[in-house]
Amino acid sequence: MIKVLIADDQALVRAGFRALIDAEPDLEVVGEVGDGLAAVRLCGSTRPDVVLMDIRMPGVDGLEATRRIAADPELAGTRVVILTTFELDEYVFEALRTGASGFLVKDTEPVDLLRGIRAVAAGDALLSPSVTRRVIGEFASPAGRGRSAAPSAELAQLTDREREVMVLVGEGLSNDEIAARLVISPATAKTHVSRTMVKLGARDRAQLVVLAYEAGLIRPGWLA
Repeated sequence: MIKVLIADDQALVRAGFRALIDAEPDLEVVGEVGDGLAAVRLCGSTRPDVVLMDIRMPGVDGLEATRRIAADPELAGTRVVILTTFELDEYVFEALRTGASGFLVKDTEPVDLLRGIRAVAAGDALLSPSVTRRVIGEFASPAGRGRSAAPSAELAQLTDREREVMVLVGEGLSNDEIAARLVISPATAKTHVSRTMVKLGARDRAQLVVLAYEAGLIRPGWLA
């Protein structure tokens, strides 16, 4: 059973998501809250697999709540999916940098929402390559526009193959697709991805995508 927590300040939105999710035999809503602080607290007690997190909430917003959840070692198994009204949103980019595993626009189709929850719970990043390129292309640049990107010393730890894999992750490829591109087994591709994340301190694939852009390994224009 995949446990889901819903954080949104609109009761109608929460009710709609709850009805949709609870109708699925493998999904369960373990709580719903209207602000970020309550989301962080409820995560601590319910340990959800996935949090659907609105950004704009009163008090502690979704961005700060995501940061706190991602920084808590006891919530290492919890993945945050950002809910947004606009695809091109700087807050979405910041959320990806601080630990979100992906994002969905609120008017996404129900089947895509359910598929996304399951994908994130399985460890995948919920990032549409085309939308992600536009978001990161709009708000990121090498060195993260003055933000702290992956230090060169950490990048230097990567092998040539790990750098190659990091670029392919940045392009939005799955482990199977990376394996096909590099003519290696999916298990080997997964190992390279995991080692790269460990070396760079990336929480998941979503952060690895952002780091690939900010380190200058990928430029948005290359993938247009």
